[in-house]
Amino acid sequence: MKVDGALIDRLAELSKLEFNEKEKIEIQKDLSNILSFMEKLNEVNTDDVEPLVYINEDVNVVREDVVKDVLKQEEVLKNAPIKDDTYIKVPKVIEQP
Repeated sequence: MKVDGALIDRLAELSKLEFNEKEKIEIQKDLSNILSFMEKLNEVNTDDVEPLVYINEDVNVVREDVVKDVLKQEEVLKNAPIKDDTYIKVPKVIEQP
């Protein structure tokens, strides 16, 4: 794939970014380096290589579920700016059509 000014302009447009001429030259150089590296990787024989799913061998390591100190409902409600007897009231976020 050829990386030219037109490609950089198109990528900038798609990503809603703006670059000056110096930045465009740097991005063009960096993108060319990345693509040439990817082409090198395509030359590597990976026929006998298993796909890597996990970086380490620990799978599904979970912590024990332990109950800790819990705030009482009265403590939580006493600092709420708008509340009723049991709940904190918040402004409506989703409007009905």
